[in-house]
Amino acid sequence: MTEEFAVEADKLTKVFSGFVAVDGVTFRVRRGEVFGFLGSNGAGKSTTIRMLCGILQPTEGSGRVLGYDIATQPEEIKKRIGYMSQKFSLYRELTVEENLEFFAGVYGVPVHRVRGRKEEILQQMDLVEQRHLVTDQFPGGWKQRLALGCATLHRPPILFLDEPTSGVDPIARRQFWDLIYQLSEEGTTVFVTTHYMDEAEYCDRLALMHAGRIIAMDTPDSLRDYVTSDTFLRLSSSNSLEALRLLEGRPEFLDVSVFGGDLHLRVRDQARAREVVQTVLTAEQIDILGLEVIQPEMEDVFVSLIEQESEK
Repeated sequence: MTEEFAVEADKLTKVFSGFVAVDGVTFRVRRGEVFGFLGSNGAGKSTTIRMLCGILQPTEGSGRVLGYDIATQPEEIKKRIGYMSQKFSLYRELTVEENLEFFAGVYGVPVHRVRGRKEEILQQMDLVEQRHLVTDQFPGGWKQRLALGCATLHRPPILFLDEPTSGVDPIARRQFWDLIYQLSEEGTTVFVTTHYMDEAEYCDRLALMHAGRIIAMDTPDSLRDYVTSDTFLRLSSSNSLEALRLLEGRPEFLDVSVFGGDLHLRVRDQARAREVVQTVLTAEQIDILGLEVIQPEMEDVFVSLIEQESEK
């Protein structure tokens, strides 16, 4: 393990009763990096994080976090990391302050530093006015901020965030990522899992997981270059749902998906695809309001790479 990397995994594998949940994943996370695992539910993201945090023993392979072996030194790892699970895990019957004080004890924050650290967290997470409220009264966004605050009380050099914004509205998710950036700028390494495609754009680097394996890993911008053999078109029409029904499954389109009120079309032959769109939609009296080439969204990239993987 070099000083450059906070996390190293080599062919890390986890099998549950014959089911391969994580299948030989290998990667490194640089110190100070915001590193993301993107994948659908069941892809193996959470299982990987639990192995790295010393919660689960790997079946095969190896891993190190901050220089400590995940198989033989899990307790050393637990002392030095912050962990936030996808399920709200704080004490709902306690106030904000009481939760912070409790977790300060759990993480071993020296008694003489608890008060000052608690005030810093309340300020940083914008929870000063909520300090005396019982946590169960909170909306989702506030709960997530409090959970993040509790996970960072002991100033861990690395944070593991497992689906931290699941079930939170888009505005609260954006605010939560602002906090992640702030922690990263202060030198904290952040390892985060998500199934939200837009959140993937916020990471310095990203590993795409599917069926327990990493199918691609790079910066978000560079991952778009993995699908340069395809062209992506945005179709705006007077009836997007009907257009979807008419175009989906036709051989000219590798993928047709809904984005907001429009459709994204992934094609190989742009000229032929435009011709089919014009012919098919006009015949059904659907107005074409726009049809333009676009850069692929992360969801486009993810779907394309999964299909390429399935064809191997």
